[in-house]
Amino acid sequence: MDKGLVHIYCGHGKGKTSAAIGKAIQAASCGKTVMIIQFLKKRQSDEIGFIRRLEPEIKLFRFERSEGCYEELSEEQRAEETVNIRNGMSFARKVISTQGCDVLILDEVLGLVETGIITREELKALIEMKDEEMHLILTGVNRCESLWELADEVTVMKRMKP
Repeated sequence: MDKGLVHIYCGHGKGKTSAAIGKAIQAASCGKTVMIIQFLKKRQSDEIGFIRRLEPEIKLFRFERSEGCYEELSEEQRAEETVNIRNGMSFARKVISTQGCDVLILDEVLGLVETGIITREELKALIEMKDEEMHLILTGVNRCESLWELADEVTVMKRMKP
């Protein structure tokens, strides 16, 4: 198998999740197993439904229960969702430690650092757990430049025109 790489898609422009899903489809078409864990995303039934049709080659996991944006939740709801999100991060650590797939996408995981749900150190430790063969893709608006040294490829999305 090829050497597994760490890819980061970040920035304020559109297309981070789409780029990651494109990598997922490419890997699945080559017979690789793919898991996507989404964080801090509103439920978009069309997008989720499309990805679900790609199962079992591409599996999608969401641990958040709320329909709304994390930032718009009450303090009590945020506390509950934080527990759910941390459960999602525990699941990601388990997938990495057991080599549960060939490609793992942590969609909007960089936002967890920005919101204070996890620390840069926790995310760095997760990246460092990855074995040589697994591909790990991280997305999010937050650039988390301190993690770039651990990445093989960093793509910064930038909107040039409204």
